[in-house]
Amino acid sequence: MIEIERKFLVLSDAFKTEAFKSTRIIQGYLNSNKQRAVRVRLKGEQGFLTIKGESSKNGLSRFEWEKEIPESEAKSLLNLCEPGVIDKIRYEIKLGNHVFEVDAFFGDNAGLIIAEVELNDENELFEKPSWLGEEVSGQTKYYNSQLSNQPYNTWKS
Repeated sequence: MIEIERKFLVLSDAFKTEAFKSTRIIQGYLNSNKQRAVRVRLKGEQGFLTIKGESSKNGLSRFEWEKEIPESEAKSLLNLCEPGVIDKIRYEIKLGNHVFEVDAFFGDNAGLIIAEVELNDENELFEKPSWLGEEVSGQTKYYNSQLSNQPYNTWKS
């Protein structure tokens, strides 16, 4: 139940041609506290309830618990969420032994594109695609829970 992932900015939309799957995701937060974020997600027609703990000091790992729930329950819970619902399309790209999840955001976070790769170990090596940019692992402003409170379009350049 420990999630290990690294996050990166994306340099171009070249990832779209490499994707084997894309899914629209709508998600909100019942609690966006950094010690324990509670997320409700609609991923296509599937609903999920997720609890995430605080990140490790290096920002690469944290506790994550997720349970699939009925779509109707997820829709109802989204109505109880804090303001700032996240709307994005997730593209999945296989490269070597890993799958990169690339999120292209809409609404107040339009223009932001983030790639994540889940690892089995913090020091695990992985192939990096040409469209992968600066690493932003551990930078909390790129966490979805923070993007719901401080959207990308409010950041100062």
